[in-house]
Amino acid sequence: MRFLVYCPIRILFVSPLFNHLPIMHLYSTGTHPTATQSTDTRSVDTHSVGTNNLLKFIFHLPVSKALPAASLILLMVLSWGNTSIVHAQEAPPTVEYQEIKTKYLPYNNPMQAWAWSSSSTDIAAGDTTELIPVELQLDSFERDMMLRIANIYGTHVQALKAQVNNEPVEAERLINESLTASQDLLDEYPEIRSNARFAQLSRAVVAEYRNFYGISAEEDQAQGEIFVIQEDFLEDENTLAEDFNFPKDTETFKTTVPLLQNAQVNRHLVYYTLRRPDVMEKWRERAEVYKPMMLEIFREEGMPEELVYLAFIESGLNPTARSWASAVGMWQFIAATARVYGIEINWWVDERRDPEKATRAAARHLKDLYNVWGDWHLAMANYNISPRGLNRAINRAGGVKDYWAAYPYLPRETRGYVPGFIATTMINLSPEEFGFQTNYDQEPYSYETVEVDGLMSLEILAEAMGLSTETLKEYNPELLRWATPPGSKYALKVPVGKANDLLAIYDSLPRESQNQSITMHTVQSGESIGLIARTYGTSVSGIYASNDNLSNIIYPGQVIAVPLPAGSVNQLSINRPTNQQSGTVTTRSSSSSSSIPANSVKLLYKVKTGDTIGHIAEWHDVRAWEIRSWNGIGNTIRVGQNLTLYVPKNREEHYKAINSLSFNDKQDLERRQRGGENIFGEQDASTYVVKRNDTLTAIARSFGISTSQLRELNEISGSTIYVGQVLKVR
Repeated sequence: MRFLVYCPIRILFVSPLFNHLPIMHLYSTGTHPTATQSTDTRSVDTHSVGTNNLLKFIFHLPVSKALPAASLILLMVLSWGNTSIVHAQEAPPTVEYQEIKTKYLPYNNPMQAWAWSSSSTDIAAGDTTELIPVELQLDSFERDMMLRIANIYGTHVQALKAQVNNEPVEAERLINESLTASQDLLDEYPEIRSNARFAQLSRAVVAEYRNFYGISAEEDQAQGEIFVIQEDFLEDENTLAEDFNFPKDTETFKTTVPLLQNAQVNRHLVYYTLRRPDVMEKWRERAEVYKPMMLEIFREEGMPEELVYLAFIESGLNPTARSWASAVGMWQFIAATARVYGIEINWWVDERRDPEKATRAAARHLKDLYNVWGDWHLAMANYNISPRGLNRAINRAGGVKDYWAAYPYLPRETRGYVPGFIATTMINLSPEEFGFQTNYDQEPYSYETVEVDGLMSLEILAEAMGLSTETLKEYNPELLRWATPPGSKYALKVPVGKANDLLAIYDSLPRESQNQSITMHTVQSGESIGLIARTYGTSVSGIYASNDNLSNIIYPGQVIAVPLPAGSVNQLSINRPTNQQSGTVTTRSSSSSSSIPANSVKLLYKVKTGDTIGHIAEWHDVRAWEIRSWNGIGNTIRVGQNLTLYVPKNREEHYKAINSLSFNDKQDLERRQRGGENIFGEQDASTYVVKRNDTLTAIARSFGISTSQLRELNEISGSTIYVGQVLKVR
């Protein structure tokens, strides 16, 4: 009996004899395993046909294999017992074949790759000669994403080859190009972060960037407890009770933004009041500091006051919060959107981290989104997801522009966004009824300002006022480095009562060298040129250009010149976005003060069906954030809308012609250009005179050539150029 039990199991799972025998043949009429795609239903005598097939099969076996096979039949009879007898006496049962939708199958399942072209009769007879491949169905969005991901992978591979060939300058260019391209893709479509292909690409690109510049994984992780809380809620989302006992004494909420109570909102109420009340306590404590300032700004901008509670969901009111997708600050702006609303971002400062400046930008952004959707819930959802992603969810819900109808089709993170806001607002409008205290003894946000010079050490300034450097940074969260930004004066924020202390001894404080464009660095053990470049916010190519005959190998004690990045072009504002004029509200039709590329001409492009800002940017060889900035818009565009673009003057006719091309023709032109084809034809030689704040990259882009081509034309090895220098651009 031991042999009887052992052999069938071995044959079923190990022996090639049975591995090549379709299991269905043991019970029915030789149907191919993938026949479950057939929609017809047929009745077969599973007992008689299956037994006959087995007997025929065993009779043709060699003696050495017949015994194990026979033992298999015996085991089946012993296991099924009377069931087989009943089947033999009663009417034969039916076997139903039901279609399995390919969307429920993994991408590599053979049932998705092949389909039957034969009739049901042919399939039943075991005819598998008519299998034909199924074409992979991708919509325009999916095709565009896959193409852009493939192009980024191509750049990434080139960066690896450059390092193998000991070309650090070229490797740096390619590494940064692939990182920028992947970040642009994420900025344009935030929902792509849940896409498996993009996640794998991002890991590879970011890992190479970290390795090149010597960045540890910890340095680049998300900062702020809000992201841990979001993950915690998502894990518990399905287990949280939906039947929340709403406080009976709560007054009816009279708000501009509708506050609905439903199962989704109840889950958030349970989480913040029962599961993690400590989270809401911490946020309410911070709100005593920032909320008075935020309410004042929202009133000035004519916005519903309850929208300030959206910052709870975005960051937990943390000015320095940073997501893994590089959204920064209390209002979690990505760089592209922030620049549309005048936020200054450079190596020295990031105004997304300034509570006042970011709040004003957020109020204007939300106003623009409401003007687009005419619905506060959809406007808030669009704050968290791209317009294209939101429209896809709406279309899948039947085209009704209603957040709750689109809710099931939204990405998981966005689904909890509006319910979380509603729950948070309800709690903060009636905190006592939900079990929270009303006072946390925190002082409202306030400060004094002192104008100080550029490159003043924060440590020295803090010491002069009897403060810690950390405290001074808390008052000036937009400052990213050890000193104030170079250039003009900087309005330093200090605690109330400390301004006079600083002014009293300011003239005696030590200052950096008057040369604010370069510094000398002594190499430390374990440092690389990439790490030094990152430390000073410069590039590897910039360091090579600043040091004649610098070898790829550096050693401890070696002194090298390091170029410092420039500061802001404009004088930094105290409490408003620096590049947004005071009192100006960004609208869908107003233009921004974004800089216009050198030697360019204004062009109008009419938006057509299927167009995205990313497509339009690629077709005109500009950046998506530039289009947003030039037109004072967010991510949303509409068919028929005229967009202002700035293109190289000598290629005006080429870009004008794009307006009349079909979508497929424009995409084909883009593919040819990416493949290295000169789609512009021959150009006459010309020159350009370098102006203040010009960079090689900006000049190259304005003339429609690559930075490496510009270097080659002018025999430049690094990135250093000077005002008045004449560059060949053709």
